[in-house]
Amino acid sequence: MAMSAALKIALAVSVFGCLSFIFGCIAENKKPDNGTPNTKGDVVVCHYPNDPSIALGALSIIFLVASCVAGQVAVFFPYKAKSVPKDVLFSNISLVVFYIVAQGVTALALGLTLWATVTEGLHRHRNTHHNLETDCPTAKTGLFGGAAFLSLDACLFWLVCQMLTLNAHSDYLDRDEDSKGEYGEVLAADFYTSGTRSKV
Repeated sequence: MAMSAALKIALAVSVFGCLSFIFGCIAENKKPDNGTPNTKGDVVVCHYPNDPSIALGALSIIFLVASCVAGQVAVFFPYKAKSVPKDVLFSNISLVVFYIVAQGVTALALGLTLWATVTEGLHRHRNTHHNLETDCPTAKTGLFGGAAFLSLDACLFWLVCQMLTLNAHSDYLDRDEDSKGEYGEVLAADFYTSGTRSKV
């Protein structure tokens, strides 16, 4: 049995969001607390172990963006080949609230992950220090992990947005069908009345 479009989109949001969460958590666990200082004259050269935290952070960012794109599709996709006007769609207060929250949490998760990844990369690249007391720092502990959980939260908020969108879509189509039915009944009644009068 073929999957519906709604299920495919929900799976995309879920898979991408979970992958972003997983890669962020692994990056947090793999990131060293500090590098190893090596004094050479009046400078300190920091040596860091070969860990995949930067690459994992980049993957977490990529899948977070993919999850956000899938979330946008989930809200604006024309389910059953019938689109709902945006003003009708966003007349649902719950959808508006969750949509704004999903956008905000996604932006926060993206900012934290990007901050941790760039900071870690800068520490590796600029590993020569004139401060002889440096402890060869790395990205702040907890950034990757916190961003990972925010990515998972954003994924869940996008799924809620999809459910609210589907409800709004269904209500709009039901009202449209009802209005068409009432219009058809009025036309039938008028036709029947006109036929009766003509016979008389």
